[in-house]
Amino acid sequence: MSHQTGIQASGSVKDTFVGARNGQYRLLKIVIDNEQLVVGSSRRPAGSWEKDYDAFVLPLLEDKQPCYILYRLDSQNAQGYEWIFIAWSPDHSPVRQKMLYAATRATLKKEFGGGHIKDEVFGTVQDDVSLNGYKKYLVSQSSPAPLTAAEEELRQIKINEVQTDVGIDTKHQTLQGVAFPIAKEAIQALEKLKNKKLNYVQLQIDMKNETIILANTLHTELKDLPKRIPKDAARYHFFLYKHAHEGDYLESIVFIYSMPGYTCSIRERMLYSSCKSPLLEIVERQLWMQIIRKIEIDNGDELTADFLYEEVHPKQHAHKQTFAKPKGPAGKRGIRRLIRGPAETETPSD
Repeated sequence: MSHQTGIQASGSVKDTFVGARNGQYRLLKIVIDNEQLVVGSSRRPAGSWEKDYDAFVLPLLEDKQPCYILYRLDSQNAQGYEWIFIAWSPDHSPVRQKMLYAATRATLKKEFGGGHIKDEVFGTVQDDVSLNGYKKYLVSQSSPAPLTAAEEELRQIKINEVQTDVGIDTKHQTLQGVAFPIAKEAIQALEKLKNKKLNYVQLQIDMKNETIILANTLHTELKDLPKRIPKDAARYHFFLYKHAHEGDYLESIVFIYSMPGYTCSIRERMLYSSCKSPLLEIVERQLWMQIIRKIEIDNGDELTADFLYEEVHPKQHAHKQTFAKPKGPAGKRGIRRLIRGPAETETPSD
């Protein structure tokens, strides 16, 4: 979900937008100055949109300063000329500036008029927003991107998933595992997380009473997240991940299942594994919480900013033919993996 900053367009910018929509300008560079959107630069048409593009756009891009660029095409729709909205956020610009521009992006589009914007392009390097980069963007939009291996695996899991009826207050066996009842305090904390009154909820299994209970709701920044992962016990974690992606400010809930390997008893490992899918089903289908990513780890040290960003926004790779290979030896399968589906869930035994 995106978040806005309260920054608005100045009166002079609104007047300029009127002239721009009528075709007076080829380009407007918009910047944030003194908590207002102002015109940093403008250009009038010299040739066709393609001839003007690189000569007008590229010189206005600064290496360490985000900005917005509105670039007019020669085509029109029912509302007038069509425009490209470029969100420029270079890698080396200050994080605070990146977040500010990402959070104000929706405001600018609203002020200008979203019906005039044909395409939106986000760039961190000039190649992303050059004429060639824009044409590559158009090609990518016209054909679906190939699924990554992880996305294909999740697709297969959803296809094969058996739908089951899971309740909050009952313990019962399902085809996906064991559904332990969830304590009232845990449900209330999850509701607060969904409504963004909390940003972190940790749950644990009460082994004696076979109930999922609340363990922790401390306010947690991204840098604090590794410290929340116990080194000697399994836990379920729900984290409100605040970050910028492709010019948008996002607040996304991530589920993390931490299992520190063989420092836990066999019973603990099997119970946490078996309760995981029913818990997520309750959270997503009964509490209506949208979980953007589900991750499994055995060590909190790997929860870096880069790791979490790449898990939530995996890079798209060109499709490559894959070949079957023999299965590896049984045992520990690495420090992290995407959470498996019902077919792979272990069932506890007494």
